[in-house]
Amino acid sequence: MVARIFLITGVSSGLGRAFAQGALDAGHTVIGTVRKQADVEAFEGLAPGRAHARQLDVTDDRAVPAVVREAESAVGPIDVLIANAGYGHEGVFEESPISELRAQFDANVFGVASTVQAVLPSMRKRRTGHIFAVSSMGGLMTVPGLAYYCGSKYAVEGILETVAKEVAGFGVHVTLIEPGSFRTNWAGSSMVRTDRTIEDYDELFEPIRAARPAASGNQLGNPAKAAEAILKVIESDNPPVHLVLGSDALRLVAAGRAAVETDLREWEELSHSTDFPDGHQIASS
Repeated sequence: MVARIFLITGVSSGLGRAFAQGALDAGHTVIGTVRKQADVEAFEGLAPGRAHARQLDVTDDRAVPAVVREAESAVGPIDVLIANAGYGHEGVFEESPISELRAQFDANVFGVASTVQAVLPSMRKRRTGHIFAVSSMGGLMTVPGLAYYCGSKYAVEGILETVAKEVAGFGVHVTLIEPGSFRTNWAGSSMVRTDRTIEDYDELFEPIRAARPAASGNQLGNPAKAAEAILKVIESDNPPVHLVLGSDALRLVAAGRAAVETDLREWEELSHSTDFPDGHQIASS
């Protein structure tokens, strides 16, 4: 195993902490970002000399590149980025204020994009590196009541899948992590819930809202095993662009993809009908 330097955002808890712990246990060095100063000492205590905490709000566009530059200067060039920081939003679309959508995208989309953009110059120049972004099974399928969250993850999918094609010639890999339900605090302190206001959605949404906290703590996904999976991908010569984690995610993503395929097949003739007969096909890669 080659010892690497990781940058992982959001290591105070959840999958971010699990990824950091797994990397540290394997002998790697981890620069972990936290929101609160109180979490700095706790993180660095996990592996003195190899666990380096930095206080960072990933929604601060100016702070992100500054922290990355300082960390690379103090610790060393970043080999692996795991852009993990973010949170969940639960709420029926019609009931949810647009301000909450902006906040969701600030953290889940712009925070990821800023972090990836900050590490890319060094990786590109060195012709090596691996970028991970924590998306969700909700970036490849949807669930009622998670419109803002799924929307943010779909955006991350589109951005990072494109980046993967742009940097492939530079020896830089990009992998989107699409977890299912893991035993973290995502459904608890890491989720914002919009108040209910419209009775018409009660029949659809109330059972979903009640089931989520009831299932918290009993999810299928084991965060430590997710960390093990990431370490295996890093050692692969041909890592995936999409990494679905969890049997529930496999089932639900497959169903979501099958629904899209059904629409493609059933409406294929109409899709073809909109072409100019002498038009040119768009190049693909």
